[in-house]
Amino acid sequence: MAQNIAAETLNPSQQLHLLSSAQYADKLLSEVEAILTAAQSKSPFKKYKDRLSPAQAKVIDDYLARIRAQMVQVLEAQDIHLPEPAFESVHSIRVTLGFVRIAFQECTAGRMRGYGEVPESKVQEVNGLVDEMVSAVDKLDSYLARGLGQDLEARLLRLEKAGAETGTLKVLERVIHTHGLVEFRPALSMLLDRLETKRFEIALFGRVSSGKSSLLNQLVDSDILPVGVNPITAVPTRLVFGTAPRLTVAYADRGPECVAVDKLPEFVSEEYNPGNYKHVTRIVVELPSARLRDGIVFVDTPGLGSLASAGAAETMAYLPRCDTGVVLIDAGSTLTEDDLSTIRMLYDAGIPASVLLSKSDVLRPEDRARSVKYVEGQIRTRLGLNIPAHPVSIRPSSAFLLEEWLSNVMGPLCSQHQQLLEESLRRKAGTLREGVITALRSRLQRAPEAVTGIEEVDRGLRKSEGQIAEVRERCYQVTYRIRNSAGEALDKAAIEVARAWSDGSVAVFETIRETMSSHAEEMASVVYRALFELACALSGTLGSACERLGLSGTLSEDDMTASLNEMPRLDLGTISFEARPTYLSRKVKWIGLWRSRRILRSQAGAQTAEAFSNLGSMLDAWTRRTLADLQIKFESHADTYRAHMSRIKGGGAGLSSPAARTIAEDLASLEGTMTERGNEIASLA
Repeated sequence: MAQNIAAETLNPSQQLHLLSSAQYADKLLSEVEAILTAAQSKSPFKKYKDRLSPAQAKVIDDYLARIRAQMVQVLEAQDIHLPEPAFESVHSIRVTLGFVRIAFQECTAGRMRGYGEVPESKVQEVNGLVDEMVSAVDKLDSYLARGLGQDLEARLLRLEKAGAETGTLKVLERVIHTHGLVEFRPALSMLLDRLETKRFEIALFGRVSSGKSSLLNQLVDSDILPVGVNPITAVPTRLVFGTAPRLTVAYADRGPECVAVDKLPEFVSEEYNPGNYKHVTRIVVELPSARLRDGIVFVDTPGLGSLASAGAAETMAYLPRCDTGVVLIDAGSTLTEDDLSTIRMLYDAGIPASVLLSKSDVLRPEDRARSVKYVEGQIRTRLGLNIPAHPVSIRPSSAFLLEEWLSNVMGPLCSQHQQLLEESLRRKAGTLREGVITALRSRLQRAPEAVTGIEEVDRGLRKSEGQIAEVRERCYQVTYRIRNSAGEALDKAAIEVARAWSDGSVAVFETIRETMSSHAEEMASVVYRALFELACALSGTLGSACERLGLSGTLSEDDMTASLNEMPRLDLGTISFEARPTYLSRKVKWIGLWRSRRILRSQAGAQTAEAFSNLGSMLDAWTRRTLADLQIKFESHADTYRAHMSRIKGGGAGLSSPAARTIAEDLASLEGTMTERGNEIASLA
């Protein structure tokens, strides 16, 4: 029994390696702190430029504290006792963080085998803790990569000088900053974005080639957005008012630049910017359009369900930012899970939705009415929402449909956009307020019942991180095999061709195509099943964690599996195969098989090899995007749960009296301010 227990834990060498790696990572984090100190030094011989404000330096400190807290939890989870202390700023910090990342990556189960075989039951957890820590480091790195325009206090001061009443938001910013609640900074930054622009954003969502770009061109009386049958929008594109056409592109790795508007396809199309390899984060097109003059902003989002576009994740990330959403459904197609999922997410985010049947000119009036009735019925039945559907078209012969929608829906919407903006800001400020209050209460009041099983929750989240890593490796192995599986497919097709010849059939083209397609689908289904099972498992882990911690609101299984859609398919093109059937007796059937294999490899081998290579590459890209989407969804909730667990462990009894009093005062201040100034957010708009 003792041997079995020992086999389920890391051996002393593995524990020492993990501890040493953590100590080394902590040393590198200390170097980050030293860079911050040196950057803010008054020395006349400073090595680093002091571009960080005190507020920004505090944010980095908070991230470092969060990484260290998670590191302690990781070590404690592996029964590693921390030794007693032995000893009592932006590009350089990111370089150092790179070494921190490498330190943890060296702790994967595969790389620790040099210290002894890692117990099978620990592989997933060990890989998960590596992913968890790398993710925590990446978040700080991401904050730095976005640039230094994240000083919320300075932005609030500018708004106040401009005449805005910012009392409530200043309280939120101060509380978030004082108590290191870095997970709430993006939400507050988003609110300030809206207050600074005072614009009302109308975003168009829909599947690839649903007609979003064409409709937007019609709305702004311009052909500025590229249109086509292929996925063309890689990142959300904002159309705003300007006295003259102008295009501004922002990047993740450098400052923004203004370029000629005719170069827009170079940034938004998959052809010129595949997978957004240019690292574009924001595109703003200024146009002198009458419909944009009163602060209306139209947003063209990446097509959902795209195979070649890396934009689906960007669309989901953008969705909470809009004030109203327009979901386009191709009238010549049908309502899909992607469409329903988008409508549901808009509704869940408290964002009004409008549903349009694009390209309605392809339908006769009676068919158009039936299609509208069907879509409205499905939305009502599947989602429980009464949302009217409006047929539209950009064709001159059916222009009245678009005009009806503009007059009956968009007209009132535009005239009331200021009121809707106020409501949107009020909703989002209320959501932020509730989150911050919950975080403060967690620190102030230790909840013994919530502590029970907290280690199990933490371990479950970590194992899920490891499961993502495992599935990623498994899927990549399958896609690599698919790239080189043309020979297997040709052999299977040859067997079927020989059988068809033996039966006297001369129609072998469909036999070849069906056999190869079936072989490709069989291999690709391994990837789909792995991702589907992963999505369900991640949803289950989040649901269990949410329930155990006594929190509300998590991702359902449908929310997670919505990331899986429209896998790439094998495209063989036109197969060239010229051979007369061989009629043979059953005794010499192998001769027909040999001949069919030789002819197939000779005439269709190169084409088949290219088709399977392309399929493997597309499936690999699709897998990467899907896994990234699943991981983003999972971590967005898992990080909140981890922060909550950290507060529970350190809350209440662990607080000094002054610290507890400060939290209580800030909590009362926040609740009182929000109660007394219920309409303040509206006045800011």
